[in-house]
Amino acid sequence: MNAMNAMNAMNAMNPINATNATATIPWPGLQPALAAFMGLGLALPVADLAAEPAPAPAERFDLETSDGVSLATWYYPPPDDGEPLAAVILVHDLDGSHKTVEPLALALQAAGCAVAAPDLRGHGASRTQTGRDRDLDARQMRKADLESMAAGAGGRLREQAAVRGDLETVHAFLAGRGAASGRLSVVGCGGGGTLAALWTAADWAWPPLASGPQGQQVRALVLVSPAWTVKGLSLQPALASEALKHEVPVLVLGGTQDRDAIRLFDQLKRHRPQTWFDQRDGAVTKGKDVERADDATLFLIQADTTLTAEKLATDGESAGRIKTFLTLVLDGAAKR
Repeated sequence: MNAMNAMNAMNAMNPINATNATATIPWPGLQPALAAFMGLGLALPVADLAAEPAPAPAERFDLETSDGVSLATWYYPPPDDGEPLAAVILVHDLDGSHKTVEPLALALQAAGCAVAAPDLRGHGASRTQTGRDRDLDARQMRKADLESMAAGAGGRLREQAAVRGDLETVHAFLAGRGAASGRLSVVGCGGGGTLAALWTAADWAWPPLASGPQGQQVRALVLVSPAWTVKGLSLQPALASEALKHEVPVLVLGGTQDRDAIRLFDQLKRHRPQTWFDQRDGAVTKGKDVERADDATLFLIQADTTLTAEKLATDGESAGRIKTFLTLVLDGAAKR
């Protein structure tokens, strides 16, 4: 279902008329987050995902970071040869692997996305590093190891960067397949959300070349139960970046117990005072410039569940919310 068809369908349903004030969602039988999107005139039902054709199976690639880590990465190609809805880097939680987020990877693939899901260093099948005689172990990871996962810097040319961490290496893989042009999105769960935010800031920090930008590739960021601090690594540097303060559309997904998700959203909202959308506790509020859903650049969706992180991301409903968000911000940006 494209954005225009979805909009027409929602207009026929007498949607909520929320005007920068709390509005109670009038459809108790619908998922709160999707009903909230309906209230602004656009929704893509979860059922839409099941109608897609069967996608090709995932393929494993063993990539190498600049510090010699063999990074096992699973690539889920889009279901047809056309332009994907998005090229998604899917980042699992710490102590997880691509397997713990695979239900979301498959759902996004079926929705039309190209998805790359690495096993972060020390996790899953990413256990070896050049010059190291023992396997990497996630349980022994420290702050410096997490920083390496999100690192991408060194020199003026990104293709020759001295430091290519886990996510930068996956980005280079997608770019090499022509899948990261203009619709690159990052989805992170729990501590993986912290890494996703930090790497997004690093992506936007690359200076432009005379031939055009080499950074600023991330066009959408999804944080599912992001952790404010994990093993001493903080979200704060990412939140202080221009990328997250002003530039990149952000969806924050959380459950009723996700205090860090609320804290993160409230901090970013101060930098986007007119273009936010907030659905929590069964009510909708929004910035005064948001007349349609695609007017917003910052979203909070609080699901009525105590599930968090990967369990929330793979609950069967989050994929529809993420697809809705990606359609809003990527298709909306293309039209603008």
